[in-house]
Amino acid sequence: MGAYLLLALAIAAEVSATVSLKLSEGFSKVGPSIVVVVGYAVAFVALAYVLKAGVPVSVAYAIWAAAGVALVAAVGMVFFKEPVNFSVIAGLVLVVGGVVLIEAGSAH
Repeated sequence: MGAYLLLALAIAAEVSATVSLKLSEGFSKVGPSIVVVVGYAVAFVALAYVLKAGVPVSVAYAIWAAAGVALVAAVGMVFFKEPVNFSVIAGLVLVVGGVVLIEAGSAH
């Protein structure tokens, strides 16, 4: 279970870094720029430990990427008032559905 807690840390760090990338305004704001660099570093180190712990790369990366996409999209919609429409929702459902299929396929 420790590997999946590390994966959650990797996801949280990546989402924080990506949101901060927007807040950094092209790296012109120091605080958010530091969060970008530290966040991505933490995300990749944590992901490396997840892989070292034996989680298959296809599963770890699929969960990391899909959760990151869904969470960043949600933050964008809520905090940055980015548009929400059927295409956005359908795309997110497809991304999450793809991860479920990868998980199911790797279970045997």
